[in-house]
Amino acid sequence: MAAAQGSGAPAALALSSGHTMPTVGLGVWRMESSAIRALIHSALRIGYRHFDCAADYQNEAEVGDALAEAFQTGLVKREDLFITTKLWNSDHGHVVEACKDSLKKLRLDYLDLYLIHFPVATRHTGVGTTASALGDDGVLDIDTTISLETTWHAMEDLVSMGLVRSIGISNYDIFLTRDCLAYAKIKPAVNQIETHPYFQRDCLVKFCQKHGICVTAHTPLGGSTANTEWFGSVSCLDDPVIKVSLAEKYGKTPAQLVLRWGLQRNTVVIPKTSKEERLQENFAVFDFAISDEDMEKMKSIDRKYRTNQPAKFWGIDLFA
Repeated sequence: MAAAQGSGAPAALALSSGHTMPTVGLGVWRMESSAIRALIHSALRIGYRHFDCAADYQNEAEVGDALAEAFQTGLVKREDLFITTKLWNSDHGHVVEACKDSLKKLRLDYLDLYLIHFPVATRHTGVGTTASALGDDGVLDIDTTISLETTWHAMEDLVSMGLVRSIGISNYDIFLTRDCLAYAKIKPAVNQIETHPYFQRDCLVKFCQKHGICVTAHTPLGGSTANTEWFGSVSCLDDPVIKVSLAEKYGKTPAQLVLRWGLQRNTVVIPKTSKEERLQENFAVFDFAISDEDMEKMKSIDRKYRTNQPAKFWGIDLFA
């Protein structure tokens, strides 16, 4: 995963698939449908070229409309963008159909990256429908007849069909990632995981990187406001080492410092925001570098603290 730097452009990482991925992207999770057009167009004008979507976010159609307008007006060309979306749990047995459904909604001919959103298959509820199917006991209705290996081989078919350029995994631990490497004909190009200064997961990050898998950090700011609202979690942005000691030293906001930390770990960061002023702030992370000494200081605040916990909705802790 060699780093590449364009003239004044954000850095990109080379993937094992032979394609490159911009290291700062915009995540569209919990982005209001009515705000998507303006936010995506603003992001494009700022310089974002990487957008992280998912069937589960239920806004692929709105993203697709915004992108189509951007292409039509000449704001950006399709080949200059990196678009990711994800296979939902209930579609593990319907990978091709689910991918085509996402492509139709996004109004695209191909995806740059398609990820298995979570390493679990659940009861099928219809392609593109992503409400979590719960059993009578209120617990996620897990389908034990579809293996992750079967799902992965269907993902590989998408590449040979020309629908997807790179394929990857998300929320996989070391065990599951190792297994995927063993049975894959096409190795996963990416593992998208929660990682931030309070949940550094250094062993998982280094394992992936050692085996040529690029790590994308979802929740790279520790969830901030969104996860505090949903999960009652604490944000690393308020940690005194970040907020007082280092952000002030570098003349940057806590968010900029944390995103830069992620970049210096050779991970891709996809901060989410619904505020246009934050789009600019989150992208302005290429004009400074954190010293080795200060990277060590940030390493010391790890709490092994997961903020994104779907057990709230599933009635089962899959990370237990």
